[in-house]
Amino acid sequence: LQLVESGGGSVQPGGSLRLSCAASGFMDFHAIGWFRQAPGKDREGISCIASKGDNTNYDDSVKGRFTISRDNAKRTIYLQMNSLKPEDTGFYYCAADLLHSDVCYRQAVRYDYWGQGTQVTVSS
Repeated sequence: LQLVESGGGSVQPGGSLRLSCAASGFMDFHAIGWFRQAPGKDREGISCIASKGDNTNYDDSVKGRFTISRDNAKRTIYLQMNSLKPEDTGFYYCAADLLHSDVCYRQAVRYDYWGQGTQVTVSS
């Protein structure tokens, strides 16, 4: 299983970005999470989605602004980020949880495979 993130960049506060996580292998059966790591801070789980896309979870800091989705036919997971704030700045990673399928969790320790990450910078 290999995960490759894309879509990061620099944006002004209030702007939008859509991150993509392209997965090879049998990702259809796995829960996928998006994580963020800001400089000097621990990696935090900001959103996750179950294998069929019918169960999602968000951190309070992004609830109502970010939307996670997946297209299993394309083997891609998306994170639509709207109303971006400077505190959203960080390196964003997607990861696969090989143990869980119908539910998802945002704890990084549960995830087995990780992408290389993509940088998001929100600044005026």
